[in-house]
Amino acid sequence: MLGWMLGSWGWRGRARASLEAGDRQWVSLATARLFPSLSGCDSGFGQATARHLDIMGFRVFASVLDLQSPGAQELRQSCSSRLTLLQMDLTKTEDIQRVLQHIQAHTNSTGLWGLVNNAGFNDTIADAELSPLGKFRTCMEVNFFGSLELTKGLLPLLRSAGGRIVTVSSPAGDMPFPCLAAYGASKAALSLVMDTFRSELQPWGIKVSLILPGYYKTGTTCDPAFWNLHKQQLLASLPQELLQAYGEDYVEEINQQFIQFMKVAVEDLSAVVNSITEGLLAANPAVRYYPGQGLGIMYFIHRYLPYFVRDLFLKGFFINPKLPRALRREHHKDVKKA
Repeated sequence: MLGWMLGSWGWRGRARASLEAGDRQWVSLATARLFPSLSGCDSGFGQATARHLDIMGFRVFASVLDLQSPGAQELRQSCSSRLTLLQMDLTKTEDIQRVLQHIQAHTNSTGLWGLVNNAGFNDTIADAELSPLGKFRTCMEVNFFGSLELTKGLLPLLRSAGGRIVTVSSPAGDMPFPCLAAYGASKAALSLVMDTFRSELQPWGIKVSLILPGYYKTGTTCDPAFWNLHKQQLLASLPQELLQAYGEDYVEEINQQFIQFMKVAVEDLSAVVNSITEGLLAANPAVRYYPGQGLGIMYFIHRYLPYFVRDLFLKGFFINPKLPRALRREHHKDVKKA
């Protein structure tokens, strides 16, 4: 019954795995003069979208962290000469400026039709107290400040074309997922600034869309070795007092629960790619797209039910940590006294 209600309110319509030509009115521009720019194309959504747009005939600027990465090599081999690979680290202003200069030099006469902010970073699964401040800063540098600097730098070209900004954010920026504070805070900031751009850029004819995907298999998200390595680094960096209070087994269990959760991540990225494409090309794109199963129920609970229900749901759905070691000791003492 709940699924039918959510579907009737339009949740399912934004999470379709495929788009049919008759579903949307598309912009009437020749693809030969459309220049979309995408960040984070080494793997995952960015790589798949860059390949998809190249097949559709667009002239694509695809930025990657490493021009020699397997993902960059794959794009070189599978895409046409219309796709240009650009190296960019979003934590380095000099990289962003170099990419801006390249894009400006090639689009001054046409303007830039679209920007896809896709690059993202997270390597920490831990309580906010256990997450080093450096991890918060790195997430903000990549997921927020880097995307903000790139967007602001390309706005003159986007304004001249009346173009599009499509940004891949996350439900973790809307809801307090356990053990994702650093990542979630950066995505919350990103979503808010893009919503602000959407309102402020309306007079210029620029349309801004957010993509909030479910759990998909991208990059290192489903690599146990990656998460185990960063778990060990986290344990080695924790002050002794924190390690005593929470316990090594607490951190171990969080890590294992996350790895187990990601085993059911979706491999087919087409729903996200199609949402990004619609954000770029539909005459009237949605403000937000929710590609992925279960997001309708999740947002319904988040928006309409009490806080304690929301917290219980997210712990049951994602990660439900055991009691920290110090609290387990106190609990054991209380039981003994009783």
